[in-house]
Amino acid sequence: MGNSKPDLLKGTLDLLILKALRRESPMHGYGISVMIRQWSDEVLQVEQGSLYPALYRLEEKGLIDFEWGVSENNRRGKFYKLTAEGESFLDEALANWRSVSKAINRVLQIG
Repeated sequence: MGNSKPDLLKGTLDLLILKALRRESPMHGYGISVMIRQWSDEVLQVEQGSLYPALYRLEEKGLIDFEWGVSENNRRGKFYKLTAEGESFLDEALANWRSVSKAINRVLQIG
């Protein structure tokens, strides 16, 4: 293991992206990855090769939408935002995450 960064569980990246967009919307992809890195105290590093496929997947599911805009460095790009369906999905996913996380913590606490 050593100093390696932890891998995200399947589906966790989608949850993190949706959470970031609930907090700060609309956002471009780079901004989402920076926010996740900062919130995790530099533990979670979301690479472009994982981020953009996740954004496209969430867009296809109707959980996020985008608008074209101009970034701080004057570049045209997509700015993503949650849809109403994305809000509902996030609420359910967060409740499920809390339940599963609590159960895993109970198991890990055993003698």
